[in-house]
Amino acid sequence: MRVLKIGGNELSDPGFIVLLGKSVAHLLEETNSPLVIVHGGGRAIAGLQTQLGLEVVKVDGLRVTDLESLNVTQMVLSGQSNKTVVKALLAAGVDALGLSGVDGGLLRCRKKEHPTADLGYVGEIVEVRSDLLEKLMGLGLTPVLSPISLGVDGHTYNVNADEAASAVAGACQAEELVFVSNVPGVLCAGELVPSLSAAEAEEYIEKGIINGGMVPKVRSALQAVAYGADKVRIVNLPGLLAGEGTTIVR
Repeated sequence: MRVLKIGGNELSDPGFIVLLGKSVAHLLEETNSPLVIVHGGGRAIAGLQTQLGLEVVKVDGLRVTDLESLNVTQMVLSGQSNKTVVKALLAAGVDALGLSGVDGGLLRCRKKEHPTADLGYVGEIVEVRSDLLEKLMGLGLTPVLSPISLGVDGHTYNVNADEAASAVAGACQAEELVFVSNVPGVLCAGELVPSLSAAEAEEYIEKGIINGGMVPKVRSALQAVAYGADKVRIVNLPGLLAGEGTTIVR
């Protein structure tokens, strides 16, 4: 099986949404292998927070989530963003089912600790119900997961979508985890790097070749490989079906 992680910023583009549905339909038809989709929704969350007069605070790229912000995040991710993806897939003929990590206890987490700040209701995955996902895929369904997760303490937590996708890919022993965003992959001097080993990826980060928003994405890719995924690909939507992008392996 494969895991597809869809960047939240892209979900605000209607053209991307339509192309996403068609691309996933083609992918399922070509590969004849089941698929789990995990999505983000960062831009929409920030937009609604601003409308409600809530301050957007980030520490090392992680969204600090107090109780009010958690309510907003849950509404956007498990509601608006999740159903946007599901509708696009259904329109393309994909039998999609929208869920959050809370449903069925699919994603269990604990509070994420940070050395310098209290992140609030931000979690990190400790358990994935791969058995339930496998049953759903066995019925021919394509699960679409919001990364809102259930804490071992019974509380709801916001989990980074890249991290959630990595945990799902590892738990399901995915053949491939694909991060779909607005970039074609890892670039070096403007040229696409087709493949990287885990050691090479760490070296690229240390040298600053991989920088900015690509760093946490590559870190999540390395985590997924360490968890058990065969490989991770970073690619944009046009390159998804063409087999392009940057592939990271052990």
